[in-house]
Amino acid sequence: MKANQVNIKQAITEGETSLGIEFGSTRIKAVLIDSSFETIASGSYEWENRLEDGFWTYNLVDIITGLQTAYSEMKNDVERNYGITIRKIGSIGFSAMMHGYMAFDNTGELLVPFRTWRNSTTGAAAKELTDQFQFNIPERWSIAHLYQAILNEEKHLPRIDYITTLAGYIHWLLTGNKAIGVGDASGMFPIDESTQNYNESMLKQFDELISNKGYPWSIKDILPEVYISGEQAGELTEIGAKILDQSKNLQPGIPVCPPEGDAGTGMVATNSVRKRTGNISVGTSVFAMIVLEKKLSKVYPEIDLVTTPNGSPVGMVHANNCSSDLNAWLGLFREFFEAMGQKVEMNKLFEVVLNKALEADSDGGGLLSYGYFSGENITGLEKGRPLFVRSPESRFDLANFMRTHLFAAFAALKIGMDILTKEENIDIDSILAHGGLFKTPLVGQKIVAAAMNTPVSVMATAGEGGAWGMAILASYMMNKDQQESLEDFLDKKVFEEDAGQEIYPDQLDVEGFEAFIERYKKGLMIEQAAVDHLI
Repeated sequence: MKANQVNIKQAITEGETSLGIEFGSTRIKAVLIDSSFETIASGSYEWENRLEDGFWTYNLVDIITGLQTAYSEMKNDVERNYGITIRKIGSIGFSAMMHGYMAFDNTGELLVPFRTWRNSTTGAAAKELTDQFQFNIPERWSIAHLYQAILNEEKHLPRIDYITTLAGYIHWLLTGNKAIGVGDASGMFPIDESTQNYNESMLKQFDELISNKGYPWSIKDILPEVYISGEQAGELTEIGAKILDQSKNLQPGIPVCPPEGDAGTGMVATNSVRKRTGNISVGTSVFAMIVLEKKLSKVYPEIDLVTTPNGSPVGMVHANNCSSDLNAWLGLFREFFEAMGQKVEMNKLFEVVLNKALEADSDGGGLLSYGYFSGENITGLEKGRPLFVRSPESRFDLANFMRTHLFAAFAALKIGMDILTKEENIDIDSILAHGGLFKTPLVGQKIVAAAMNTPVSVMATAGEGGAWGMAILASYMMNKDQQESLEDFLDKKVFEEDAGQEIYPDQLDVEGFEAFIERYKKGLMIEQAAVDHLI
């Protein structure tokens, strides 16, 4: 057996490990790491949300089955590779999709099916609370779900004893503690940075708002207790150990860190928790999270205000559309190859075609694209129609075509980010980008650097994901030095040898994107016309 395997085997036997389990929208993943933050084993469970009675939900059976399956696969991975049955783990943490609504009575019964972040049924509540608090309350936040239920006069409301998120529920189930990490809490109710807890004046405002309803609870009493990263938020109970490990080998008493949201674990996994840093996550949708060093001057519906797992304020810009239209065009190119009797490997096709964008005119040659498969909140479009437009004077070639579609993928995000950088003068030292687009070296980084006018890095660890980030938070709780901040722990211990590949913005690219974005804004009425007239 190799020396490294001997060390890992010893770490597993002695419980010198940390486990992170994250409930994503399509997969539940468990990742076990050693004291060097390397992944030892992992397991997963695929699942899908369902539309039931008008709400997107996951049922409790799937939640528990997914938890147990992901853990079991991870445990089997350890037994297969190291010949050891896991009995001890140094620390555990649970994370999940943020926001949503899980309401329980005093017996622990779930009062209505879990309402996920995906539900857009809370528009009236979100708007009223935003006006009331003078603080942006997005539709997916837990308090918006609760207040919408109040507006709808739902019958379960007088029975509420506790509301929480999915991560908070799993933590409660396995530890008996009604706890939540501050990052996840910031997607339930606004957080006051000075106290790193729920905003007291807004708690009072909410109670006054519903005082005529006569409910036997106040909002503060039914929210989970807020914890900061590094604090212990409970330990695995005897019942919790039996739920998690159906083989009954796992011992209770394991320290458990505060449960967190997937945004927080993404920040940890990309070393983006220090002020003036940020990360961009690219996929079907795209969002940027910038850790702020000062308050914004006013309320912006385009900017969600959440926090890092250690309580620093974060400005979040979320655009609904990113890579879908680009992927559709690449699929068309593949069809052309196949029609010509050629076989093409998609990674190679992406690499060749995306690199053409580097040969293009800086502004994309006067071409215009909207990759709106769905509506886009940042630009005020309720629905989407993918659209490509050019004039007779446009320079229509493959290079400009590809550059235009890459610009379009980040255009809505740039409009939101410009609020932070140009209107609020927020300084950003660096941004870490992650997502499939960055598998092709250089191109995506250059485009994002041009959009943000900020250096952009891609790290080798960026693909490790949120479950790994949650395991890091669990490790931080047990292995930090006294008074060591999360930022320093990540910089000096976790990411010391992975600074990432950094690209600085090219001035021609920056000027080209600025020209494109002005064209993009002027053309939004064309997209609106397509929505209005193209069924």
